[in-house]
Amino acid sequence: MCIMQWINSFRRIKILLILAAASIAAVSLFVSNRLVSDLKQEELRKMQVWAEAMRSLNSADENTDLNLVLTVLDGNNTIPVIVTDAKGAINSYRNIVIDDAEDSLAVFHALVAGMRQSGNIIRIDMGSELPGEYIEVCYSDSLILKQLAYYPYVQLLVAIVFFFVCLVAILSSKRAEQDRVWVGLSKETAHQLGTPISSLMAWTEVLKDKYSDDELLPEMEKDVARLRTIAERFSKIGSAPESQTDDIIELLERVVGYIRRRTSNKVEFVCHFTKRPLFVRMNSPLMEWVVENLCKNAIDAMNGAGTITINVMHNDDKVFIELSDTGKGIAKSQFKTVFEPGYTTKKRGWGLGLSLAKRIMEQYHKGRIFVKNSELGRGTTFRIELKK
Repeated sequence: MCIMQWINSFRRIKILLILAAASIAAVSLFVSNRLVSDLKQEELRKMQVWAEAMRSLNSADENTDLNLVLTVLDGNNTIPVIVTDAKGAINSYRNIVIDDAEDSLAVFHALVAGMRQSGNIIRIDMGSELPGEYIEVCYSDSLILKQLAYYPYVQLLVAIVFFFVCLVAILSSKRAEQDRVWVGLSKETAHQLGTPISSLMAWTEVLKDKYSDDELLPEMEKDVARLRTIAERFSKIGSAPESQTDDIIELLERVVGYIRRRTSNKVEFVCHFTKRPLFVRMNSPLMEWVVENLCKNAIDAMNGAGTITINVMHNDDKVFIELSDTGKGIAKSQFKTVFEPGYTTKKRGWGLGLSLAKRIMEQYHKGRIFVKNSELGRGTTFRIELKK
């Protein structure tokens, strides 16, 4: 349960990190958009002053002091602006660069149309001296404002990428740490089992010499051999897999025979094997471990009474093993959760069986194991996929 609590705690930390990142991004977007809005209003005020200066220039006479007017007009070095008359003809422009190869008049009219559509237009009446005459100052956002408008989204994208990189790094670190724990635990278990198993083997030989006709001795030898197999499995965790071509049907029959002898006669095994032998590339001791874990979990799910059905199918590239039980079933929301370390519905056990089975299938055999289907109260089907 401690492992499960640690996993749940780590999940909460991830959720808190995501919420914190979302909050920071939301605040950043709000502040940036506020700055863009303020800058846009500031540019509008500048253009109103600039338009008034243009009106003063167009209506100036010999008594008008143009120094201030020209200073205002020349002070606009960032905001693109086009001045048109009442007929739409282009009078002047500023801060706009047009390629020599382009039709300048068409470009200007296209720009004016875009400025009008955006609402960036200021009409200046020329006064009573020229009734019905006016000029229009059309402008667009400055380059700085455009860059600032896109900046929050670029900032958000960078923050998201940075967050995911950090998250992947954390998960990779945790996964590597878990791997070291599993490997160390497995090898230490194999080491600790080695001495008593050797002693049991020696005592078995002594008993065979003294009681050669005892019917229990063969069963004792089988159990000792079983302990050796378990120790061998633990010792292989974390090591490079030693795969070889073996008959998967023979392996399944061996596992079913072992489980059947050590479980209640209320559990029925039904096997459907379409072809024998059926050779695949695998590490037999570890593959036996996977199938045994599935069988034992199925027996627990059925409370020691029910039917376990094993179907083996194949195509040109893969072998498919489906193991079904008539147990209590698994909720669809837990199809992936059951393979996480620490997940268990039993009062006893660490919840590592299916996690190790998934690790053996994916890391050592480059295959898959997953819940194919399940129905609460009716049973579950696990599927194993192996390359031929």
